[in-house]
Order: sequence, then structure tokens, then C-alpha cells
Amino acid sequence: MKQPKRAAFARARAAVAAFIAIVFTMTLGAIASSVAHAADAVPAELKLDYAYYSPESLVIRHYGWIEQAFAPDHTKVTWVLSLGSNRALEYLNSGAIQIGSSAGLAAVLAKANGNPIRTVYIFSRPEWTALVVRKDSTIQSLAQLKGKKIAATKGTDPHLFTLRALHTAGLSADDVEIVNLQHPDGRTALVNGQVDAWAGLDPHMAAAQVDNGARLLYRNVDFNTWGFLNAREDFIQQYPGALARVLKVYEKARLWIAAHPDETAQIIASESKISLAVAKLQLSRNDFSQPQPGPKQIAALKAAAPILTQEQLVKPGTNAEQVIDALIDVGPAQAVIASTGTP
Repeated sequence: MKQPKRAAFARARAAVAAFIAIVFTMTLGAIASSVAHAADAVPAELKLDYAYYSPESLVIRHYGWIEQAFAPDHTKVTWVLSLGSNRALEYLNSGAIQIGSSAGLAAVLAKANGNPIRTVYIFSRPEWTALVVRKDSTIQSLAQLKGKKIAATKGTDPHLFTLRALHTAGLSADDVEIVNLQHPDGRTALVNGQVDAWAGLDPHMAAAQVDNGARLLYRNVDFNTWGFLNAREDFIQQYPGALARVLKVYEKARLWIAAHPDETAQIIASESKISLAVAKLQLSRNDFSQPQPGPKQIAALKAAAPILTQEQLVKPGTNAEQVIDALIDVGPAQAVIASTGTP
């Protein structure tokens, strides 16, 4: 009697094992299929920004490279103009765009305040902002800005640059009057004498120098945070393949700019409605050699982050370092940059 029971038990155990193996195989297949589908998924509409402070975006839009890259999928491509980091980040937060360009510290501020973004690419290392005064201004130092009016676009690199600059002179936002104007309006206010200084942003800053003789009162390249290409977290999760395709186009533009500086300046001039001399000055203040987000950007942002709490721009108790770590996503650009064979 024992032998038949043992045989029956062995057959039952083998059947259970076979069933588990089948279920396991089917589960792995479903997971693999799901991963493959996510990698291949493409949105019906791709919404991204272009900005006069992002040369790659201007070149890409000029040549229609995104449209070409997504033509096989019949994806509708929608371009939205960002006049400043604040606008780009507002569009990302609302879903008006899925991918947008901003300054690094502005992205940290937005992320700290709940914007669902991650930084996936570095479009440039710029010196795109400085404190600017009129050519006939008597102001010669930061200390002399006390009690003066400074035009700045709140929530952007120039605004945060201004606050950091003031701190180096023992001043804070309470010691000056910040006039919240978009970048081109800030230039106009400076030229017309409505403000004493302006937190400039290229190409408007370069235009003020070339066309109006404006003077850079305070420069500090280390207070200029990097040019970040940000993507919504839901887009990164749902469309990793499409994101990689966009980054590949950005890499194409980055390498093209390095090889064609004169043509790039002409595109910037045409798109931004500025002179060629202004466009060349703007372009000269950009370093396009470091597209991979990572430790350098994290270190720079963590050095800059204290200004966000000192000026009460984020909620009390916000851990800015954790926000920065959550913002920088090193993964999406790695394979794309490696595939170009460039550093």
C-alpha cells in the first residue's frame, strides 16, 4: 500500500511543480511584454518647450529634428515658448508640456514646492546671468544697491543669483526692492530708468550690453546654475523610449552646435530677433561639453540651496538636499550619450 501512495504523491508533487513553472514563465513573459511595451510606447502628442536661453532647443526646432524623429509614429509635436525658467516650470507643473528647459536652482525650487519633475539632461553650462546697470549708472558695487530697485523674474536663475549676490555684500531681499518683471521687460525697465539694476538673462543681457551699452555690475559664473532639461515624472515612467529619442535629438544638436558655431549664432539671432553680434556674445558664454547630469550638478545645487531657506522660498522644514537628490536622474541620458561616442 505504501508504494502506490508514494507514487501518487510524487506525481502530484510533479504536477504542482509543473503548474508553478508554467505560471512563473507566463508571469515573466507578461512582465517582459509590459517592459517592452513601455519602451516602445509613444505619446499621441509630444509637448516640449523652446527657449531663447537654450540654443539646442532653437536649433532642433529650426531644423524640425523632433518632427523627423517621431514621424514614423505620426506623433503630433507641439512647441511652447518659455520666456524664463518660471514659465517652463509652470508649464511642466500643469502638464502643458512634458519636457522643458530651466535653470538648475529654479528646478530645485519648483521640485521643493511639489512640481513633479526630474532633470534628465544638461543642455549647457552657462554664464547667462549677471547684475546689470545702465552705462551712466553711478553704482559701482553691490553694497550701493541697498535701497535700490532691482528688476528680476521671480523663481528664475537671475532672481536667485541676485539673492546670493546680495548675501555676499551682507544684504538680503529686505534691503532692496525686487520688481518682478519678465526678462525682456526687466531690460526695458533698466534702459528707461525705471529700475536701478536688473538681473539679466541672455540673450536680453547680451543685447543690453551691445545695443544699450549696459554694464555688468556683478558677475559670478559659480552663481549661474546649469541649464537643465526637465521631464515630468509620469512621462519618464510611461514613455522611456520616447524620452530617449528626444535626448538623442538633443545630443545631435549639442554636437552640431560645437561644429557650427556661426550657423548656430545665426539661428539664435533669427529666432530671438536679436543682432548677430548679440547672438555671438550669448553663445560665447555657454559651455556645451557636459551633457550628463550627475555629481557636478548635485554639488553645485547643494552649495546654492541654502539661499532657498534663508529667503524663505520653500516651506519650513524642507530638506533641500533630499529634493536635489530626487531631482537629478542620471539614467536616461547615460545610454544616449554613450551611443554618440563622445565624453
